[in-house]
Amino acid sequence: MWDGSDFHGAKIALLLADRILIYKRDSFPGLPFPGCWDLPGGGREGGESPQDCALREVHEEFGLTLDPATICHQRSYAATPGARPAWFLVAPLAESHLPLIRFGSEGERWDIPPIATYLALPDAIPAHQSRLRDWLARPRA
Repeated sequence: MWDGSDFHGAKIALLLADRILIYKRDSFPGLPFPGCWDLPGGGREGGESPQDCALREVHEEFGLTLDPATICHQRSYAATPGARPAWFLVAPLAESHLPLIRFGSEGERWDIPPIATYLALPDAIPAHQSRLRDWLARPRA
């Protein structure tokens, strides 16, 4: 859980059974990971918690308002030495959310492929794939 410490931003894996909501980043010059498949999320604003940051970004990027209580995982990951950490969260996505998606102005398109397909994409952001693999490998109660 978040202890109130500073962080850079948050990404969230939204899972619908064995599928995951992703989007293709814009290909603008200077944008980190241009044209790569990404997870919802982004940079922290003000004093947001990781949960608040991720859920705000989901609303901005996909038009979805999710219940914070559905978040089932939160973990901080160290970035490069000297950089602020980033958070990775996981929450289920209901089938009823799909028709409510209103893709925002960031990114080229969205998709909801099988998790295994996302994990094998050569043009996905490797750190996010790794963090999802970490979560998938955890023992479940």
